[in-house]
Amino acid sequence: MIYVLSWFAVASLLGLWSLATWALNAVAVWSVSNAPELSGNALGLESIVLPDSLALWVPTELVHAVTQMVVGFGPLVDSLLQAAPALAGGLTVIAWMVWALGVVVLLLLGAALHLLIALWRRRGSGGSAPSGGPSLMMR
Repeated sequence: MIYVLSWFAVASLLGLWSLATWALNAVAVWSVSNAPELSGNALGLESIVLPDSLALWVPTELVHAVTQMVVGFGPLVDSLLQAAPALAGGLTVIAWMVWALGVVVLLLLGAALHLLIALWRRRGSGGSAPSGGPSLMMR
């Protein structure tokens, strides 16, 4: 019975692993496929200002330099976002590879648990006579 419970636990973990991998893959592919809609937003970064409580502590030259640096990266980010839909197929392949690796680890975990239970049960019998009755010794 304990073998069934241990393999049921492994199968449950395998189901959760599959569900989590599928969900994360779906979210990643959706976000990468919709990435071009996010491009062009770097132009509005110049209008972002620090809150008054932080503006007292941060030099204005530093704020200006960081803002210019972020705006300078805008075209690079836009070009990466335009190329992102091509990565969706690669994400699916990577997700399946990670899923397969997780399945192998879970199956190895189940086999190790099975072996540990077998060793525990063997040790629990203590090497005594079989449970069919008293041992017959011939003298």
